[in-house]
Amino acid sequence: MPADNDTPAPPVAATHQDAIYATLRQWVTVGRFLPGERLKIRTVAAQLGVGQMPVRAALQRLAAEGAVVNVPNAGVAVPRLSVPEFDDLLQMRMLLEGEAAERGALRLDAEGRARLQALSQRMAQALARGDGDDYLAANEDFHVLLYKAAGSPTLFGLIDTLWLKAGPISNRLFDTPEASGVLNDAHEDLVKALARGDSAGARRAVEKDIFVAGQFLRRSLAAAGKARR
Repeated sequence: MPADNDTPAPPVAATHQDAIYATLRQWVTVGRFLPGERLKIRTVAAQLGVGQMPVRAALQRLAAEGAVVNVPNAGVAVPRLSVPEFDDLLQMRMLLEGEAAERGALRLDAEGRARLQALSQRMAQALARGDGDDYLAANEDFHVLLYKAAGSPTLFGLIDTLWLKAGPISNRLFDTPEASGVLNDAHEDLVKALARGDSAGARRAVEKDIFVAGQFLRRSLAAAGKARR
């Protein structure tokens, strides 16, 4: 039996599969796939530049988490949210992410605050040039940094699960032109709250961020539901 410090590394194949799963999970979280979209294993494998077997395994792991659903005789697809499901998800996000923001604000150091400010500026620039993908990527980095500073893996894990469900609809933020004018306001409020040591203000800013974005998404979700009838 090997000593503790001589524990063998995981098999290369397992590491490769984990990396593919992590990439696909992140793609779902940032809205790379649309609600209702069918994910063809061959196409996804080509996008990743890998074989089909590890992609199939990764998609089944995501199906077990509810990020995708198995469709009989059609592989897997990204689930659609109903308006009531979305409303419930939004409320849970505000509750949990508000708590994580307040805790994170109390523990974040000067370097972390500077990184958040830089990410807020990057989001503003992305919105100004109409780059929704970069906005969503910077937005994820912003919230991950703040919430991980809270020091609660359990809380972050719960939030991450909610993000997985909310991700596919997130790129619908830009269906409404006026969204770009207000989406970064709450991030700027949060940066200001951190500068004055106001952890409750950080919570309110995150709740505002989720609520404001949620109203645009809810409108888009409702319109999509009517179009399918």
